[in-house]
Amino acid sequence: MDRASLADFLRRRRETLRPQDVGLVVGPRRRTPGLRREEVAALTGMSTDYYIRLEQQRGPQPSDQMLSALARSLRLTVDERDHLYRLAGHNAPRRTFEDGHVAPALLRVLDRLEDTPAMILSALGETLVANSLATTIFGDRPALTGWDRFESYQWFTDPSTRDVYPPEYHDNHGRGLVASLRMAYGALGERSRADELVRLLSTRSDEFRELWDRHEVTHRFEDHKTLLHPQVGPIDVDCQLLFTQDQGQALLVLTPVPGSEAEEKIRLLAVLGHEEFSAP
Repeated sequence: MDRASLADFLRRRRETLRPQDVGLVVGPRRRTPGLRREEVAALTGMSTDYYIRLEQQRGPQPSDQMLSALARSLRLTVDERDHLYRLAGHNAPRRTFEDGHVAPALLRVLDRLEDTPAMILSALGETLVANSLATTIFGDRPALTGWDRFESYQWFTDPSTRDVYPPEYHDNHGRGLVASLRMAYGALGERSRADELVRLLSTRSDEFRELWDRHEVTHRFEDHKTLLHPQVGPIDVDCQLLFTQDQGQALLVLTPVPGSEAEEKIRLLAVLGHEEFSAP
């Protein structure tokens, strides 16, 4: 572990970022160039003291999970992420179509979406990052572990996860999930996580096996969705997907028609979600 170089790298990357680059509001009296140490710590999910010690060359060696979170918070490119790992005395993650490192370009767009639900998904439908409105509607998917982070796995193994959609939409949504998974499977091939997910679902869901045998392939089936929320009822939204160049990740944005009842409901959810997350 190269403590001096790691500390210098973290400090320089922190100072090059602006608060608005990571979705933070800039106060009128702010004088600090770049991000504050406590802001990086909060974005990463570590204590401020831990981060300060890293920049002071006296912190313990960060874990792989902590480095992954730091790379995301500091909006590192893949090359910069690999450099971070090596400075911290770890092997850089193997670069694959599904390595889970969130594209900084998608994060920058997500940071600016405060008034509409949005999330970043992997090619396999794993929820990598979600904004507060998406969390209010779908639950905190990024906080889940293992296969529960994957929508297709939840859809076919946990019936309660379907409650966010009207019953008449279930068949079509299931078809879309399987068709997207087949596209990812075609890109990743056998002995990949896609193959593992397909084998797992094939043993646990008759519905999945029937849909998989149809050989339907697409990124998505619907450009319009109706979402259900227990406090505000149905919400009609249009869906837009912004893909990275390699098609490995996508930003899903759910937007209501301006001036519609759905827009008012989403504004209400923003208040409800803030109150929920602020509650002790």
